[in-house]
Amino acid sequence: MEDRPKPSAGIVGILLAAGQGSRFGSNKLCHALADGTPVAVRSAMNLRDALGEMIAVVRPGDSVLRGHFDAAGIAYVLCADAAEGMAATLVCGIRATPGAAGWVIALGDMPYIRPDTIAAVAAAIADDARLAASFFDGGRGHPVGFAASLKDELLALQGDEGARRVIVGHKEQLRRIDCDDPGILADIDVPADVRP
Repeated sequence: MEDRPKPSAGIVGILLAAGQGSRFGSNKLCHALADGTPVAVRSAMNLRDALGEMIAVVRPGDSVLRGHFDAAGIAYVLCADAAEGMAATLVCGIRATPGAAGWVIALGDMPYIRPDTIAAVAAAIADDARLAASFFDGGRGHPVGFAASLKDELLALQGDEGARRVIVGHKEQLRRIDCDDPGILADIDVPADVRP
């Protein structure tokens, strides 16, 4: 694609893929999409295609997902305290990428986000935005980008709300990336959410 922003140097993708996905009925991150690719692998590939450098964060006990990532050449780190919630997973990813100039945080159960959307969020962070997020049809979606200047606040997060507190605390600095990508709002919670 000619108009896709180039990968932004120093901006690292973090894929949060350590959740249980209990509403799905089975391991949703390993569920095959229509082309046979597991949900989390497609999410990771989109992040890698957009940014070049990315890491997934997984639960130590999820050997099936780790096997899928190994087969696809997806880098990952194990999060020993993943059961404490999404914030612990995010903190694990930040700690695993200490030299990053910023991060684009994406979710393992959102495989329909286009790489050009992810790249646009990263480009905003590389262009000195402190926070950046994609918007579709008026709604804020994923991924969300964070500048390295927010590292200490991100590392202080706890619980299962992810980075919401940091986003709300700096909402006036949020750079809005309007896009025509409905995938930014499409997470997979139940089998019916998987596109045919």
